[in-house]
Amino acid sequence: MNFQVYHQDMNARYGAFTFKKEIIETPIFMPVGTYGTVKSISTEEIKNTGSKIILANAFHLYLRPGQEIIKLHRGLHNFMNWSGPILTDSGGFQVFSLSKFSKVDKNGVFFQSYFNGKKFFLSPELSMKIQTDLGSNIVMVFDECIEYNNNWEKTKNSMERSLNWAKQSRFYFDLYKNKNLLFGIIHGGIYPSLRDISLRELIKIDFDGYALGGLAVGESKKEMYRLLEHICPQMPKNKPRYLMGVGKPEDLVEGVIRGIDMFDCVIPTRNARNGHLFITNGIIKIRNKKYKEDLSKLDETCTCYTCQYYTRSYLHHLDACNEILGARLNTIHNLHYYQTLMFNIRTAIKHNKFNDFVFNFYNQKK
Repeated sequence: MNFQVYHQDMNARYGAFTFKKEIIETPIFMPVGTYGTVKSISTEEIKNTGSKIILANAFHLYLRPGQEIIKLHRGLHNFMNWSGPILTDSGGFQVFSLSKFSKVDKNGVFFQSYFNGKKFFLSPELSMKIQTDLGSNIVMVFDECIEYNNNWEKTKNSMERSLNWAKQSRFYFDLYKNKNLLFGIIHGGIYPSLRDISLRELIKIDFDGYALGGLAVGESKKEMYRLLEHICPQMPKNKPRYLMGVGKPEDLVEGVIRGIDMFDCVIPTRNARNGHLFITNGIIKIRNKKYKEDLSKLDETCTCYTCQYYTRSYLHHLDACNEILGARLNTIHNLHYYQTLMFNIRTAIKHNKFNDFVFNFYNQKK
């Protein structure tokens, strides 16, 4: 596998991963399939939205069904019938989000399973073993994600712990002879000086790509964008840049403006299940009564399966009846919207039209 930036329009980058079987153009959005599935849709339907690479979570798959079950299938790709690349998150964010079940020390995390109460210890070594067994194409180092509003000292201690775990992750990744990609994760909260230290030390370890972690956890958009403006120019120009857990369509655009190549987020799929559907000029809340007799399609410019065959009225009906088909059709549409957005971003960058794209993107939403 290799990654190359082919063209740059201001700070926006057009590039590509070359995997054994597939070329993945960037900037790219990765749907989240935490448990080895993108909720409510099949892998074939995921492909039909234009999605090329998906994210799964090693922490959750370790708990259920366990990596031994997945090894019986010769890896996660066979287990979930997905032929494209898979990125696995190591579980750092889950340690943060499930903190009432966990305790962190310098060696890893003690935690109690949220579904059966069983106690576990998750370390950089085990995280690398799990992700190697899963056959992940892109492996994330084991890290700690903390709340954004912690003081400088606590944030510094957490950043240093994540750096130590990153070094161990690199060691065990190599020990297990994993031939896929390993990404480092930059931490440091809202403090630019700590982010600088984290990035500098991660570059010394030498990873295949670099992710920004610990964002979209409560900080303002202004704070997040300011940090991106500070840290992105310092990131290696020949390595992919991944903004974890972000975000809304405007966050993707703003991230690309600042030089980000990769994104993931549950927003398009979670919002779909809650009846919030993205269209060219904003959001439709399909549960609103005004859509009960609306015979138009969701978005006149959209070519997804949902928009080709179903009306807003029908989608409103499915949601009102809590029908599973509603979640499926909504998810197909939202993911198609996101992938069309990314396709248009890539096209604009390639043709030096990205500024025009950004202007039109925001102008359509007025």
